[in-house]
Amino acid sequence: MRAPRKWDTPTEDSVPPETPTPTDTRIQRRTLHEEVVSRLRDMIIEGTLATGTRINESELGPQLGVSRTPLREALRTLASEGLIELVPSKGAVVRRFSVADVAEMLECLKAIEGFAARVGPARASDAEIAAILAAHDEMMLRYAARERLAYYKLNQSIHTGIAGLAGNASLAELHALVQGRLKRIRFIGNHAEDKWAGALADHEAMAQALRRRDGPALAAAVESHMDNTLARVRDIL
Repeated sequence: MRAPRKWDTPTEDSVPPETPTPTDTRIQRRTLHEEVVSRLRDMIIEGTLATGTRINESELGPQLGVSRTPLREALRTLASEGLIELVPSKGAVVRRFSVADVAEMLECLKAIEGFAARVGPARASDAEIAAILAAHDEMMLRYAARERLAYYKLNQSIHTGIAGLAGNASLAELHALVQGRLKRIRFIGNHAEDKWAGALADHEAMAQALRRRDGPALAAAVESHMDNTLARVRDIL
């Protein structure tokens, strides 16, 4: 069994550069670039920067308190993640996905997480399992408090954690790429109370299987969750 890795309960990003442990009292610092990227990503996820709209750099820079250079560097990073498009003669535009686009990406996540779920419980350390379950418990608290963005980021960290249980760096990299492109879509998928409750029920089934280290059950729960996610977002695309 390999040495434990750290999985974090996120604050600004789903996968922060460094994860503090309960005994780690160091102040975590991020660069200006990381801070601007994080802020813009949240604005896209929450819809402050609406899908399909052009990003007005002359207005957004002063709003964030940054010059045009770090803003454009951040936009290029988000373009590489697939959240925005850099359109000639138009500039940066928040990317719009079709139902077919989303279906294809969820199919990829279903394959990646399904595989990781099958093999991961047998490969993972107790600490890795415990960290994901701790994120699940915290996510339940955020749901009860109706803290939608905090809930969403914990949700994404759980999916990242499950993908990471396979211990396959290439697989984890592919997962991060696809999951990043679906950030806004999956956030708004819980816009209605019944859909949010349904997503939570999916995650509870995943957590129960993970507690038992039941790979087949975890895979079935993850794959069902991806199918249900498409059904939840189809009417808002």
